Order: sequence, then C-alpha cells, then structure tokens
Amino acid sequence: MLQGSGRCHYHPDRAGLGICVECRRVICRECTTQFEGINRCASCLEKRLKVLEGPAARKDWSVGNVVLALMSGAIVYGGFRLLAQLVER
Repeated sequence: MLQGSGRCHYHPDRAGLGICVECRRVICRECTTQFEGINRCASCLEKRLKVLEGPAARKDWSVGNVVLALMSGAIVYGGFRLLAQLVER
C-alpha cells in the first residue's frame, strides 16, 4: 500500500477511516481500536498493552538456584579464608 492512498494498511480493499498514532498507518473501521482516547492498530495496541502490564512476575527459587547460591557463597567464603591466611604469614 502506498502511504497516503487512503486504503487500510491491513485490508487494502477497504477505505481507511483513520491513522494509527503509533505507526502512522492508515487503518479501516475494523482495524481501529480506541485506547486511552487514541486510535491504534491491533499490533500497536498489543505493544502498548505489554508495556502497561509491566515486567513478568518473578518466579520462586528452584533447586538449581539454591545450589548455585550456596556454591557462590562457599567460593566467596573460601576466598576470604585464603586471603586471611596469606595476611597472617
């Protein structure tokens, strides 16, 4: 579709009703969704809703996470013990 042709970007056989404020594509009545008082196409609306949902929920610790944390703590503790022995000499 040519920009400014007045035909829907998603349905070239239909006349355009408006322009999506996000992507600036011409869209028909069926493709237009008003959200927050602004016309958006389906793909831009989906992106906007994902932004509003925020980050995904944090998951609980698995066994692998606990083992990794314990191993990391042991390595740090061993490093401090080694450093303390070197300082005593």
